[in-house]
Amino acid sequence: MIQSSHHRPRPRTCFRSRGVRSAAALLTAVCALLAASGCGSGKDDEAGGRQQPQQGSHSQGAAARGVPQGLPGMPPLLDPNDLYAADRPNALSPVVKDFPSRVYVPNTESDTVSVIDPQTYKVIETIPVGSQPQHVVPSWDLKTLWVNNDRGHTLTPIDPATGKAGKTVDVHDPYNLYFTPDGKYAVVMASMDRELVFRDAHTMKRVKTEHVNCLGVNHADFSPDGRYFIVSCEFSGELLKVDTAQMKVVGQQKLPFDGAMPQDVKIASDGRTWYVADMIADGVWVLDGDKFGEPWLMPTGKGAHGLYVSRDSKSMYISNRGEGSISVLDLPSRKLVKKWELPDGGSPDMGGVSADGKVLWLSGRYNSEVYAIDTEDGHQIARIKVGDGPHGLAVYPQPGRYSLGHTGIFR
Repeated sequence: MIQSSHHRPRPRTCFRSRGVRSAAALLTAVCALLAASGCGSGKDDEAGGRQQPQQGSHSQGAAARGVPQGLPGMPPLLDPNDLYAADRPNALSPVVKDFPSRVYVPNTESDTVSVIDPQTYKVIETIPVGSQPQHVVPSWDLKTLWVNNDRGHTLTPIDPATGKAGKTVDVHDPYNLYFTPDGKYAVVMASMDRELVFRDAHTMKRVKTEHVNCLGVNHADFSPDGRYFIVSCEFSGELLKVDTAQMKVVGQQKLPFDGAMPQDVKIASDGRTWYVADMIADGVWVLDGDKFGEPWLMPTGKGAHGLYVSRDSKSMYISNRGEGSISVLDLPSRKLVKKWELPDGGSPDMGGVSADGKVLWLSGRYNSEVYAIDTEDGHQIARIKVGDGPHGLAVYPQPGRYSLGHTGIFR
């Protein structure tokens, strides 16, 4: 039997956000009819308004060409045909170029973060954190790593320049953490609370709470224009589509598989095709995010869990936690081309790709270990003992201009 990736949620009376003022609602309706004008909406009682496009912004230029506007304030894509064009090997931002290369591993059962030196493949430090750390998440501005202490109801900041932990921040039920593409808000995946909580990206002060009618919100990714994101609901086998600016669920669907348990969500480099790993369906769901129609299932292996794009944007690595393997998907053709088996088995879970693109790092969720895998031929370079229940490890730094969260989604 495959174990679930974290706790089973409990029913709870949820906080519901207040609605917009009537005048703001009218203005929003008018703006919907003037999509190309770049008109902003009125203030939400909690959100306090939305950021407007700056003069000469990418958003205005796109509107003039008849292309759908991007989220105001979002950096323009380097290449509209390749979402990951900023993630080329060793293309580090000036913000992170002097940070030491490390692998940060949250151990959910040990309440620690193991720090691995990727040059020696050895644990060089163990950092005590809060209860049940689930993921290590790079901030939008790349300056902070946030440890999600889910049961401790806190975030522990780590300075990636020094590797030192800072003062914890109170955040309820932070199972996972994402950032809106404009850098304004953090989005807390409050799985037990059944909420998406939008917070100030720097202070983590609560801005708006969106109650969700599904169980186990956990992973997400954003559309190329940043206007929406898709969220997986692990325990009810559903997907949500969320309007980023409105901070509101605008679509919901049940996956067409009995007992479906969706996990990681990742959009392909073409900006059109979305993939959702499913631990029970043993594969990835493929769908068009714009249409948000019924997806189709691509079998990959038992317990499909994590999704990671190669540095050349051509491949996606899929960790099959239930069978100790990694499937390699060719993104242009949408065909599975390889499967790498871990020697002696294992439980490959969450992780990331090294800055040079040569090593795939994955936590071994049920084996208290971490795997370093060669991306050229799939051989295991190292198997490193860490604490109990290693989960959402972060390889840092990585190429990219900003982070959308999780263990590192960079654009």
